Amino acid sequence: MEHITTTPDHVPPPQSPTPSPPSSSSSSIANAYAIPAPEPFTTFSALKARIRHHYELASDYYYTLWGEHIHHGYFLSPTDTKETAQLRLITLLLTLSALPPKTSILDVGCGIGGTSRHLALHHACTVTALTISARQVAIAETLTREAAIAATADSAAQHARPGFIALGPGAVRYLELDAETMGDYFGATAPDASTFQCVWISEAMSHLPDKRLFFRNAAALLEEGGKVVVADWFKAEGLTEAQMEEDIKPIEGESG
Repeated sequence: MEHITTTPDHVPPPQSPTPSPPSSSSSSIANAYAIPAPEPFTTFSALKARIRHHYELASDYYYTLWGEHIHHGYFLSPTDTKETAQLRLITLLLTLSALPPKTSILDVGCGIGGTSRHLALHHACTVTALTISARQVAIAETLTREAAIAATADSAAQHARPGFIALGPGAVRYLELDAETMGDYFGATAPDASTFQCVWISEAMSHLPDKRLFFRNAAALLEEGGKVVVADWFKAEGLTEAQMEEDIKPIEGESG
């Protein structure tokens, strides 16, 4: 197993509780939500419940704010748009990992499917995409079907496997699934037994309480010679006190 590490459209109506649908004004979406007070969690289950609740409420707003890629970008110029930088990050990961076209990918923490769609449409991959949020699955499936209609005007879409949406030369499916259960869900004796040539996780590792479990599951689900591709925030070793004060403590909530 190889481990690679780097640092307004039509959307289905939301589920209960019912916010307004995405529009061109992100502020109107933000006004539809009350900001919950911070609450300590006492178990990993409670933490994951809060994460799920957060994305059930906020995914429509994130879509208006971030676009279809709910992750940061790789900026090389102050003039880069977020869309350019977001796609550049995907390209960087493909380059560093040397991931060949037509790879079978498990995209863990897929958000609303921006990366999954890109990998299917532009890299001919077959992608199984996981999110803990049913709302994100609904948005992702709608955006993918719309993209598939546009793609068929340019090239013949492949015949997707059952449960997948054909998207240009690739295909993608979305599952509402706690990533920490993926070993059981796709295990050899499971109804949906599957292996993959790549496990891809972009800026979702921080949401996984048991990271060792994630890597054990990833190793079990990878085919021989498969790759784990990770993009996330990491704290470097050997930082100076000034760097800690300026860059790290504000993120960790310890400023001052």
